[in-house]
Amino acid sequence: MPTFYINHLTKYTYSNTVIDGANKILLYPINDAFQKVTAQKININTNPFIETHQDYFNNKVGTFMIVEPHSMLIIESEIEVDVYPRMFPKDSIQANLQWEELKKISKETAFIDFLKFKPFSGTQEVQLFLDTFDKNVTTPYQFLQQLSSFIFNEFKYIKGITTVNTTLDEVWKIKSGVCQDFTNFMLQATKMMGIPVRYVSGYLCPYDAISRGEGATHAWIEAYIPNYGWLGFDPTNNIIATEHHVRLAIGRDYNDCSPVKGVFRGKVKDTLEVIVTVDTIKKFKEKQPIFELTDSFKDANRYQKNLEILQQHQQQQ
Repeated sequence: MPTFYINHLTKYTYSNTVIDGANKILLYPINDAFQKVTAQKININTNPFIETHQDYFNNKVGTFMIVEPHSMLIIESEIEVDVYPRMFPKDSIQANLQWEELKKISKETAFIDFLKFKPFSGTQEVQLFLDTFDKNVTTPYQFLQQLSSFIFNEFKYIKGITTVNTTLDEVWKIKSGVCQDFTNFMLQATKMMGIPVRYVSGYLCPYDAISRGEGATHAWIEAYIPNYGWLGFDPTNNIIATEHHVRLAIGRDYNDCSPVKGVFRGKVKDTLEVIVTVDTIKKFKEKQPIFELTDSFKDANRYQKNLEILQQHQQQQ
């Protein structure tokens, strides 16, 4: 059972003062049989009251308002979380029986939202690929592993060439992107195969080997496997989600899981910077007050402009 200490720091800077900021945060890791949050502290430089509630997908959501004029918003989440290993599916039931079970549950309320998809420019080509799988031989579990391998091998991991607004059509055309793009494609292909699947946002914590997305906000999928339940697959790294994946939120897509969203009043230019650090040892050290962060923040975060726009965004009203 590993314990991880995660610090997630988000900073918005505005070219002039703004008012009436309304913000939503999904920065509270899921608490269930596989991970337990033992401590969490959220600091915001304006010190607003944070109201929390559970959303439709049972994520814990925080909301807060900043009415007074401000030119900067900094949100810091400090988390201590224990993560537990899980048994993988035995996958001993005949393949065709498992696919039949997926057909039976496809109209159930709990799964409908996780099966809907919209056609895109690559739909026909992807369908031809999916048709190569024999459902009398290949189980859903085996299919998901092979799909993850296909994405990992066929798509190039390149930072900065996509944004949160990049469509699946564009990703299919360039066959490149980051964790969100890999995840969005796996979501689509899995739904086309008739398997309920959901988007997961969270953190990829330290491995022995370097992994794509480690030490930053990360994305992967969870698919429903008959006679087992939900299991995570990380196509960016071609691995099954383990105790090194800390889940923040689940939903139909990125919009349901975005760690930080907000609107404000003011005609300004805004910049976003993010730092995520993950440790296995709790470190005690004096830190600058979050409202005094300057160039040290920027120096530690040179690459984040292109990467973290995929993870969080704030819109002007």
